[in-house]
Amino acid sequence: MRRRVLSVAIATAAATAGAAVPAAQADTAQSAIVSANPVNFTPNVTDGTVRAIAVVGSKVVVAGNFDHVKNAGTSASIARHNIFAFDAKTGKVDTKFVPKVDGTVYALQPGTSNTVYVGGSFTNTNGVGLGSLTKLSVTTGKAVSGFNARVGHGLVFTMARRGSHVYIGGEFTTIAGKTHAPLARVDATTGKDTGLNLSVTTPRSGALKVYRLAVDPADKHLVIDGTFTMVAGKRRYQIAMINTSGTPALSSWATERYATPCSSSFDTYMRGIDFAPDGSYFVVVTTGAPHGTTQLCDSAARWETGKTGAGQNPTWVNWTGGDTLLSVSVTGKAIYVGGHQRWMDNPQGHDSAGPGAVSRPGIAALNPTGGKALSWNPTRTRGHGVETLVATSSGLYVGSDTDELGHEYHGRVGEFPLS
Repeated sequence: MRRRVLSVAIATAAATAGAAVPAAQADTAQSAIVSANPVNFTPNVTDGTVRAIAVVGSKVVVAGNFDHVKNAGTSASIARHNIFAFDAKTGKVDTKFVPKVDGTVYALQPGTSNTVYVGGSFTNTNGVGLGSLTKLSVTTGKAVSGFNARVGHGLVFTMARRGSHVYIGGEFTTIAGKTHAPLARVDATTGKDTGLNLSVTTPRSGALKVYRLAVDPADKHLVIDGTFTMVAGKRRYQIAMINTSGTPALSSWATERYATPCSSSFDTYMRGIDFAPDGSYFVVVTTGAPHGTTQLCDSAARWETGKTGAGQNPTWVNWTGGDTLLSVSVTGKAIYVGGHQRWMDNPQGHDSAGPGAVSRPGIAALNPTGGKALSWNPTRTRGHGVETLVATSSGLYVGSDTDELGHEYHGRVGEFPLS
């Protein structure tokens, strides 16, 4: 393994000279493909898994399930339970942002005025029972007064903020003590329910849950995936589109391409979703086991936002040949996908490299137009896979469960900079 070991002073100087503070990541368009060489100064998470990342002003908030972090180039372990922040320019772990949550954090979204929304399996924040969605000051780590969504009886898996709206999905059953579908939209300031309560029912297997969601930049279209097979009383097998302008309503957009079974090991084989920066299309990635090209198991697929009606088919599909994709980030120039895949461009692979397959261990970039893998190939230790990919104006953040990224040591979090 090739490792860069820099002193803290050198790393800090290089970072300050060469890195700009990234903008918040909501559907960030990038003008180029990121470098395959990660920056040297991001801190290291030394146990567990990084599951969510959010950029808030000059800070990067990192969350998941873990207990220890280290500054780059140092050996001193810093106790941080499931959430911490570091400086986007220097990589130094923030000493003042030390909130306490009593469970795994699955979702983060940046707020205004140096705040971050945090969702997960916890019920207590800093010892107070605020439920599984909270809003924190990144300056102090304290819960923001006035935000009280009171999401209860289950966890929050996924989240997106658009202006005054915060969309959440998961396994929860109540909002502010009232029965609610596991999909909601709350006010970004108060946490109050803002009227998105379409029925989401009839799981194909296991518990009822919304596993991932994405909202287009204009806040007109919401796409959800999960174990459900019915939404608003209509068949929507594992995926649905909701029109969010005005009163939220189920879109006529529907597909049966995720209705066929993959592995029986999964209650849902749906994984990441992300919209293009202009909102014209979205990409869905899946797990599922090798099944050839008749099913969308272990694949990345592009779908056009503007289409309506039943029987929709993807514009293109890229199959891994039997390995899971967990996360996706669309920047316009590229579609970054992460998981524990060995190959891309592998429609004929069956847990093997078929004709035309290209090696892309754990992370890859796809051409938005045709879906083929781009030449970008930094590699990473595969492990379970990349849980989160976050594009910003400065690069691409990667959160996972392994410690090699771009042939270098990077403990569970790293950043590929824009060239």
